Amino acid sequence: MTKFNPENKDILTYGECLGPAMQITDIADAKQYFDAYIAYLQKFSAEFEGGKTAEQIAKINLGYYAGYYSDETRERVERLFDCSHPYFGKIVAYKVTPEEAFDIGYNFKNRKQE
Repeated sequence: MTKFNPENKDILTYGECLGPAMQITDIADAKQYFDAYIAYLQKFSAEFEGGKTAEQIAKINLGYYAGYYSDETRERVERLFDCSHPYFGKIVAYKVTPEEAFDIGYNFKNRKQE
């Protein structure tokens, strides 16, 4: 089983939280990892925007982080953790090209600055 936070750190980077999840291939391993990640996030629940739950934040983070990996990894992560990329949606519905990903990010950044 993939241990969440094996060094028992108080504060983790996104890479420390989400990187190991990108390697998980088993549903039982994903479930126990996800549960531990949610428990970790609950310590910071006062900081969540828009009243989101720790589970919602975990799914958003996993989906977003998986977007930096191959389509195969992204599909597996979305399936195992029942998540999707917050801007691209589920990969099974539509695979975003690199150009489209750039445009989505560019338009999002410019919209926030207005």
